[in-house]
Amino acid sequence: MATTIRDVARAASVSIGTVSRALKNQPGLSETTRERVVEAARQLGYDAAQLRTRIRRVTFLLHRQHNNFAVSPFFSHVLHGFEEACRERRLVPSVLTAGPTHDLAQQMRLHAPDAVAVAGFIEPELLAHLRSMNRPVVLIDLRAPGFRSVNVDNARGAALAMQHLFALGRKRIAFIGGSLAHYSISQRAMGYRLAYFEAGLLFNPTLEVTTQPAIDSDLAAADAMERLIAQARAQSAPLPDAVFAYNDAAALAAMRVCLAHGLRVPEDIAFVGFDDIPAAAQSTPPLTTVTVDKEALGRRGVELLLETAQSHDDVNTTDTLVPVHLIPRASSATTRTQTTA
Repeated sequence: MATTIRDVARAASVSIGTVSRALKNQPGLSETTRERVVEAARQLGYDAAQLRTRIRRVTFLLHRQHNNFAVSPFFSHVLHGFEEACRERRLVPSVLTAGPTHDLAQQMRLHAPDAVAVAGFIEPELLAHLRSMNRPVVLIDLRAPGFRSVNVDNARGAALAMQHLFALGRKRIAFIGGSLAHYSISQRAMGYRLAYFEAGLLFNPTLEVTTQPAIDSDLAAADAMERLIAQARAQSAPLPDAVFAYNDAAALAAMRVCLAHGLRVPEDIAFVGFDDIPAAAQSTPPLTTVTVDKEALGRRGVELLLETAQSHDDVNTTDTLVPVHLIPRASSATTRTQTTA
């Protein structure tokens, strides 16, 4: 006979309501009581999935390094799509930013979410805590074993950027990347290298540079471009004839460095970014970029949360990809053609 919530309450010497709050990680209980109930449920083999209720409150969890929307506008669009989808489904959204030094457990108790959407990079220890909460969790612009996720088709986007530059006769294409701990960046870096192989060209690893951590992202991208220029001059080698950057902000910062050095864009060096932030179209010259429906990432995240809540099965790693498109602008070549994934 299956273990019931009443059995757990009797074993832990608490009420049925206390068991429900403890296993749902809701506020109003001491940690001692919560741990006693969880341990009783574990020993009795009680399936906490039986307590799943309709999702009403959802939290959009963003790492503190992404919470400056003026500097990192990508996630502001993702959040907008997330909030729109919540309103359409009569869900109550909240936004929480966290880092490794924050007490995520305490913050989660204050928000009391029925489900959580994690956007962008997050440390493994924070992700492990979310897994232990027994709540539906979906990853947006991130991928990890055992979670449902929705991501940009990063590898395809990198391929489109590189194919565009190859078609323009560019062969010494540099890549400015960030931390490979970020799933999307690692996928774009992999796509950059793979493009050389698929084009039958030799890949020069000295043309791939990583921005320095712990400094402002614009300064880090500018520094990466300065290093590429200094490296070429020190080796009496030709400069890169194009740069593919892991996002638009990095591409724009690198492009400003080249213009300051008297290089012509795109005649001497072409640029392609990723994400299509508003500043990309407004730069001088306008930046060629890989664009994605950022609001669709947020909307799909809500849909996956609802699908996860309805399933009582163990969650396998599933990855939904949002398609990408290349928008050529004057930073690489003047054209009105749009390439679609």
